[in-house]
Amino acid sequence: MIAAIAFGCVTPTKTEVTPAVTAPSGGGSADQAFKAIHDKYVVEFLRRNPTVNTYLGGAGLDASLRDVDGSLRDHTPAAINAEDTWLAETQKELESVDPNSLSAPRRIDREVALAQIRFLLHQHRERRYQERALDTYTDEPFRAIDWQLQGMTQTGEKSYGTPEEWALVTKRLGSIPRYLSVAQEQLAAGIKSGNTPDHRMLRRNGIETSEANAKYFEQTLPALAAERLAAGNQRDQLLAQVRDAARQASAAYIGLRDFVKRSFFNEMYSGTFELTPKPEFSADRYAMGEDEYNRALKNNLRIIDKTASQLYDESWPVVERTRNEMIDLARKIGERRGITLPADGAAAVRAIFDELSKDYPKSDAEMVNWYREASFRLVDYARKTGIFDVPADYKLDVVETPPPLQASIDGAAYYPAPPFKNSGVGRFYVTPTNNDTAALKSNNRASLADLAAHEGFPGHDWHYKVLTQFRDQIAPVRWLTAGAVEDSSSMWQDSVASEGWGLYAEALMAEPQPGAPEGFYTPEERLYQLQGKLYRDLRVRIDTGIHTGRIKYDEAVNLFSEVVDFLPGTCGGDAAAKNSEAKQASCKSAERAIFRYSKWPTQAITYRLGKEQIYALRDEAARIAGDKFSPKAFHLLFMKQGTIPAGYFREELLREVREGK
Repeated sequence: MIAAIAFGCVTPTKTEVTPAVTAPSGGGSADQAFKAIHDKYVVEFLRRNPTVNTYLGGAGLDASLRDVDGSLRDHTPAAINAEDTWLAETQKELESVDPNSLSAPRRIDREVALAQIRFLLHQHRERRYQERALDTYTDEPFRAIDWQLQGMTQTGEKSYGTPEEWALVTKRLGSIPRYLSVAQEQLAAGIKSGNTPDHRMLRRNGIETSEANAKYFEQTLPALAAERLAAGNQRDQLLAQVRDAARQASAAYIGLRDFVKRSFFNEMYSGTFELTPKPEFSADRYAMGEDEYNRALKNNLRIIDKTASQLYDESWPVVERTRNEMIDLARKIGERRGITLPADGAAAVRAIFDELSKDYPKSDAEMVNWYREASFRLVDYARKTGIFDVPADYKLDVVETPPPLQASIDGAAYYPAPPFKNSGVGRFYVTPTNNDTAALKSNNRASLADLAAHEGFPGHDWHYKVLTQFRDQIAPVRWLTAGAVEDSSSMWQDSVASEGWGLYAEALMAEPQPGAPEGFYTPEERLYQLQGKLYRDLRVRIDTGIHTGRIKYDEAVNLFSEVVDFLPGTCGGDAAAKNSEAKQASCKSAERAIFRYSKWPTQAITYRLGKEQIYALRDEAARIAGDKFSPKAFHLLFMKQGTIPAGYFREELLREVREGK
């Protein structure tokens, strides 16, 4: 019964994970046959995708995967061909299992695995994305090392990592030069075939991120090792090995940067040296194309009832409704504060934003601390209202985004602890502004609660802690991130569930609760929560637009600034220098957002569409369960499905609700 599911037991466990966690099975012969294929597929997938293995803590799933954390993915043509052969064989095995003979959960798992395989084969064979995946090549080694550090065993009060774990870090560091050499070979093949990255990615990832990575491996990582390595006989030897391997990794990133410069750019001198893309690489190359976008909707996100064209057309009325709601709330705030607002609705919202921006953090350090305080307030609210049962020892780590990730993380992001292991901690990253006053004002006190709810509690941090608590009930295939964990090579299969939950968490905090008829937010915080909703609404318009040729890149930047920040005017050209401080900050933020969307087609739409799926499921579950419906129980039932789109499990979830009546 959905109303009877207890949520109070959701507390991170401290028991050891069994050596081989496999797909739960109903015990039938068909389920057992599927389980054998599933288990073999998952382990081999993690073996071939070392960064995903580290991210998920694969060694906690299967002990044979421990040494995989000392390597990086092999992107050579021979390795990709061999992988495709294995994927095609696995596809045949899965297709040979009659889905009607399987229990409902295993039928879902089968469909998830087949979608992952179809994505990867198409990515390699038709799109040949390995020839242009520059952000994958620049980001993956850093992420792999960062997740290794994140998942290390605590060995003392301030020390982390066993000698064996640090030895694997050193081994992985040693594989970076070859990894980046292969990256250059693939990019060179892309030049020959005309399959190259967009010039913005070439500059930001190929040059700027490479330089940030070089600095990280030369300076930051050795300092972290010295800080975290426990005292002992092996400390000096391990530290020397890390420093030597990190120095070589740094040099390899400088080599990649120089390759990108000479291959794709001309260096011109006009008072100062300036890099400009060579003519053959200066055109826009970000658009995915309508057919590919529709394919990704159906296969990757399990959205089978909408096309890119429909999503584009339907998005604008959604945007307008949210803007009108913001205008109404801004007028109420102005009346309550005794502020005379402009007659124009958009100008009225902007006037309230300008007023609220006066209460802003004076440094990046203070900004991060304010985010931390907002997160704690959210946890206290949940405890007082009973909306969730939060354990007394619940912790949330809020830290600055490390420099190599700052090009990819605009504002904030969350990275969970490895779910297959018991070590490690989830991280709520906040990207520093370099103490830019205008950017700090956009992170004013009223604006923080919404993002804290999304990335922290009850958003991603809470979501992943609950998921990890019930990992033995979630088939491992549902955790896999095909292509990559988080870059333009990724399938983004998990985002409909995880980012949908994050946006749902923001909205949930605005709903009335016992003892809190107005919800968690103050009216001012609620205005920013609606702004967060607005830009997720607009993302559907922009992402479908730029990747199907309906909107150009610069048009998208202007639209984002005008609609989300209520600041009219263009961002590019001579007008940019004449803009107000607020408009300049808005344009910078808008351009970073559009760059992200241009790299990762379909990811930006998962927030709004995922949230809508949760609300639709909740409404249907409430209708079925009637007065026995429990929101707490529904939330648990939803999260226990894993990080896969609701399109896979909608009917199964509702069946469980019906059987519980």
